[in-house]
Amino acid sequence: MSRSPVPALRANPKSVLIWTAVAVVGAICWGVLALARGEEISAVWLVAAALGTYAIAYRFYSRFIVTRVLKPDDTRATPAERLEDGVDYQPTDRRVLLGHHFAAIAGAGPLVGPVLAVQMGYLPGTIWIVFGVIFAGAVQDMVVLFLSMRRDGKSLGQMARDEIGKVGGAAALIAVFIIMIILLAVLALVVVNALAHSPWGTFSVAMTIPIALFMGVYLQLLRPGRVLETSVIGVILLLLAIVGGGWIQDSSWADTFTLSPTTLVFCLVGYGFVASVLPVWLLLAPRDYLSTFMKIGTIALLALGVVFAAPNLQAEAVTSFASSGQGPVFAGSLFPFLFITIACGALSGFHSLVSSGTTPKLIEKESQVRMIGYGAMLMESFVAVMALIAASVLDPGLYYAMNAPAGMLGSTVESASAAVANLGFTISPEELAAAAKAVEESTLVARTGGAPTLAVGMAQIFSDVIGGQGMKAFWYHFAIMFEALFILTTVDAGTRVGRFMLQDMLGNVWKPLGRVNWKPGIWLASAVVVAGWGYFLYAGATDPLGGINQLFPLFGIANQLLAAVALTVATTVLIKSGRLRWAWVTAAPLAFVVSVTFTASWQKVFSPDPRVGFFAQRERFADAIDAGTVLPPAKSMDDMHTIVTNSTVDGVLIIVFVALVTTVMVNAALICVRTVRSPTPPPTTESPYVASKLGTPAEPAGVAE
Repeated sequence: MSRSPVPALRANPKSVLIWTAVAVVGAICWGVLALARGEEISAVWLVAAALGTYAIAYRFYSRFIVTRVLKPDDTRATPAERLEDGVDYQPTDRRVLLGHHFAAIAGAGPLVGPVLAVQMGYLPGTIWIVFGVIFAGAVQDMVVLFLSMRRDGKSLGQMARDEIGKVGGAAALIAVFIIMIILLAVLALVVVNALAHSPWGTFSVAMTIPIALFMGVYLQLLRPGRVLETSVIGVILLLLAIVGGGWIQDSSWADTFTLSPTTLVFCLVGYGFVASVLPVWLLLAPRDYLSTFMKIGTIALLALGVVFAAPNLQAEAVTSFASSGQGPVFAGSLFPFLFITIACGALSGFHSLVSSGTTPKLIEKESQVRMIGYGAMLMESFVAVMALIAASVLDPGLYYAMNAPAGMLGSTVESASAAVANLGFTISPEELAAAAKAVEESTLVARTGGAPTLAVGMAQIFSDVIGGQGMKAFWYHFAIMFEALFILTTVDAGTRVGRFMLQDMLGNVWKPLGRVNWKPGIWLASAVVVAGWGYFLYAGATDPLGGINQLFPLFGIANQLLAAVALTVATTVLIKSGRLRWAWVTAAPLAFVVSVTFTASWQKVFSPDPRVGFFAQRERFADAIDAGTVLPPAKSMDDMHTIVTNSTVDGVLIIVFVALVTTVMVNAALICVRTVRSPTPPPTTESPYVASKLGTPAEPAGVAE
């Protein structure tokens, strides 16, 4: 029998009183957010509602899953202990690993998605972010992490092949790998756009690499086990790098660190390769751990700024665009497109790759899956809440002037002001010009993508607390650098995960390629992965309609289809391992994400609205070509032909992805039915029990109740 280090739930008067108070405060906050109409609402209510709900979810729901469903056993050696090789498998301090895992999963999604979703109001996005993470996102991350850890850290695709069979497994391997390449290229493109021509951001981000190398050597060789000491040194050096970036920007060194998008592409490709082949303790884990201080520190500072400044939410609770589906930021109704636009802050398939990639090879004790898997995802969800707040406190006129497409807004502040007025909001040309001047930008008109809007919102909150209007430009550029650093950590960790996945795939063909400690296999797989996303990144950086720009519309749906694969595998393994009564833990979010993604996929393929349907868009531009007309965003007839091609490719790929995921789910359903009907349990794919020789660490503060 497995011995769980997490004690059974016990009730005592003090605990009951505390958690009752938390529940009451949270309920009041949610009530204010949901019921208040036609009056100003402070963002503090939203922060309090989210934090209270997270606390209850971590204390009760995650604990329930651990004690009743997973049942971790700290007497059992993890892959990090059994297979330690100093490169990929390495027992890692839980604090460092929490930082690495959080940094690896927290990319563009929790920053950008909520900003764009404010188009539908602050309330729908907040509800999905908070309750989606509790019952779907954090559950997926923790369960996949546990299952992979019990299987020597195998990748999601390989677990699918082992558990579902050759047909379903092959479909999963192909779908997961292709989607992963697209996701990595999209994340890398956001980094390139954020760092291009920004000496401050480039210098600060670049300096995290030698700092991380120093921390890795210091913690592994010079002062083993001195995590707190290493952390203090690393944070001091990181703060110096941030301050130094501001100095570099105004010095003669600025040109040295002012890089073009193309140059940044080659830098990212080279860095991605090196980070995926070096020992994990040397660069990847300490760099991600270091980045976590920056990420959590900035978000905590933003939360404190909200508490002290108490800005009012300017966005409506629910807008008319939620039901009409005709919003200027993105087309489509609340269901299903809100749940596609907000991905990583609530549920993200990309996380399952990290949970079955680097993290299960580093975890010291099985009980730590709760803090690392569930806890890190709650942290990311709070990042998404803060991003949503940053966008919601902006004047709606400014929000739409920044996020509506250039074809609608025009190129001047006058035309943008008129276009925003047609949407039912008001902002004068003078106010638009002043907003741009305040953050030292030439213009904020049509600065789409979400990242600039988030930076302006963060700058507004920070400047209300520290420095006033005179510091707004500083905080804006600080936020841009923060976003680049935030996202870059997912690129390096994702590349390493891609290497694991490709090695698992190739190992089915030739065994040596599947060994993660065989250097030629490591180098070959890493080169293939970086070449894959690097190609799409380079093409996208040099052509606004090419490369990853062509595939960018697939990002949200592809990510959630990947989550469907992960939850399908998790549900199948739970049933096969005799946990049928608890399979609803992953089956319920699976049913929801399938309804969302399949509905969205159907609309993206078959909708007659060219703003929604790929093939409708293709037909519209093809008809315009026949008529000799150039439609925006195209600027020439060549662009028109490119858009026709892109729409066709995107539509076909959606069909292929859905077909692959359906194949995985059908095969999994057959396996589950066969398992339930069989009088004998199927053979386990878990690694054999080996007693751990590592001491059982005390559970960290804030985890033990």
